[in-house]
Amino acid sequence: MAEEYAPDVVSIIDEEGKEHIFEELDRIETDSGKYVALLPLPENPDKIVEGEDELIILKVEEENGETYLCPIEDDAEFEEVGNAFEERLAEMFEFEEDQD
Repeated sequence: MAEEYAPDVVSIIDEEGKEHIFEELDRIETDSGKYVALLPLPENPDKIVEGEDELIILKVEEENGETYLCPIEDDAEFEEVGNAFEERLAEMFEFEEDQD
């Protein structure tokens, strides 16, 4: 029997109270902290347009027993984490970077 794919789905409520649904592609931990790579899931899967998917990288922060996903404010930290995810996801999904 073939194994059925079941993505890890994450629901995030933004500052305006609107819910956003993402697929968690990967998570890593570095000396700077814990991070997740998310892919937005469309409200209507029939309207997926190739090339409109954008990888979202957020920092995992904990406060008073609650877990929060926050934007990475520091450019150097974002670049370091982004490169780490890029390498890992390239291996996981067997894609190659465009080489000009």
